[in-house]
Amino acid sequence: MTVLGCIADDFTGATDLAGLLARSGVRVNLHMGVPDAPPTDTAAFEVIALKCRTEPVAEAVAECLRALEWLQAAGAARFFWKYCSTFDSTAQGNIGPVAEALMARLGADQTIYCPAFPENGRSIFMGNLFVGEQPLGESPMKDHPLTPMRDSNLMRLLEPQVTRPVGLANRLVVEKGADALRARLAELKQNGVAHVVVDAVSNDDLQVISEACRDMTFLTGGSAVAMALPELYLKDGTLDADAPKMATPKLPEAAIVLSGSCSAMTRAQVSDYLRQADGYRLDPLELAQEGVGAALAWLEKQPLESAKIIYATAEPSNVKAAQDKLGIAKAGALVEDALATLAVKARELGTRRFVVAGGETSGAVTKALGVTRLTIGAEIAPGVPWCFAQSAGEEIAVTLKSGNFGAESFFSDALTKL
Repeated sequence: MTVLGCIADDFTGATDLAGLLARSGVRVNLHMGVPDAPPTDTAAFEVIALKCRTEPVAEAVAECLRALEWLQAAGAARFFWKYCSTFDSTAQGNIGPVAEALMARLGADQTIYCPAFPENGRSIFMGNLFVGEQPLGESPMKDHPLTPMRDSNLMRLLEPQVTRPVGLANRLVVEKGADALRARLAELKQNGVAHVVVDAVSNDDLQVISEACRDMTFLTGGSAVAMALPELYLKDGTLDADAPKMATPKLPEAAIVLSGSCSAMTRAQVSDYLRQADGYRLDPLELAQEGVGAALAWLEKQPLESAKIIYATAEPSNVKAAQDKLGIAKAGALVEDALATLAVKARELGTRRFVVAGGETSGAVTKALGVTRLTIGAEIAPGVPWCFAQSAGEEIAVTLKSGNFGAESFFSDALTKL
C-alpha cells in the first residue's frame, strides 16, 4: 500500500525528493510522467515527475490533477506537492494554482509552504528565502533564464498566485516545537488563512515541521521538508517495517555526462570535470544553423570507456545572446532536443551510465531514452540519487541533477559512487 503520493514539477526535483525518501532504505518508485496503466507493484512512496514548472497554468493544473488521481488509485491517503527549493515560478504560477487545485480536490482547507533545504544552503527566515547567505532576489537565481527570482519574500511571491489568504509561521514559533507550530496553524486556520509559509533554517526545524504537519492530507515544499516523514511513519506503524527495500544492479562502466543547466554551480562542475574528461560544447546558434550532426560525429569517435561530457552550459551573457536571437523557448528546445538525441546515440554505442544536469534537460533525456519508471538508489549528494531503469530493453543507471545541487566535483563523484 502506498503511504505517501508525491507530485513534482520537474524531473530533477522529483529525484531529489525520491532520494531523500529513499534514505529510509524503503523502496521508492519514481514515474516520469503520469503512468498510462493503472497502479501495479507499487512502493510505499510513489513519486510522479512532471515537466510543468513553466507550463501554462491551466495545463499544469490539469496534469497535476491527473497525477493525483493515479496516486489515489495506488492507495495513497497523504500527498506532497514538490517544487524547487528556490521557489521557481512566474508571477502567474504554477506553485500556488496547482496547490489550490489539489487542495480543492482533496477537501483540504490549509497547507504549508516550506522550500527550505539547509543541507543545500536553502533557508527561510521571517518568510524570506535565502540561498546560502544571499537573499533569493540577490542570488544567481535572479538571472535564471526561465524563472528569474527577484523577490526573496515568499508571501509576496505566493499571494498573486492564490485566491485565499497567505500567512506565516515564523522561526520563533518553529523553535518552540511541534505543539507550538500546530497551535499557530490552528490559529491561522481559524482566521481563514489557507496558505502558510513556514520558516526553517536547520534540519531540526524540518523535523519539527514534519512532526507538526505529518497528519495533514496535503503538504507542499521543497524535498527536505518530507525527509523526516518515513521515520515518523515507521514509528507509528503507518509504514510497515517490512516494506520492500531497494536493490542496486551491476552495470557496465561506460558513462557520459550531459549538461544543459547554466546555473553557477553547474558551470563550476563542468569546468571541474573538463580537467579529466573530453568535452563537446553545444551552441544554440550553431544548432539552429547546422543541427546536431557534428556533436553526433564527435561522440561516435570517443572511446566507449573514456570520460566525456557534452554540455550547453554557458555564462549568462552567452545564454542571453542566444535567447535574444532565437527566443527563449526555441533556444532551450534546441539544446534539449540535441542532448536527448545524443543520449540515445550514447545508449546505442553501449553507454549504460548517464549523469544529467538540469531539470529541462533531464526531462528531455529520460523521455528520449523511453524511461517511464525509476527505482531509487544511493545518494551522490544531498537530494541527488542514482536511479535505475530500463531503456530499450537495457538496464541503465541515471542521475538527474538540479542545476544548483552538488559540489564542484559532482560529476566525478557520481561516477565514483556508482
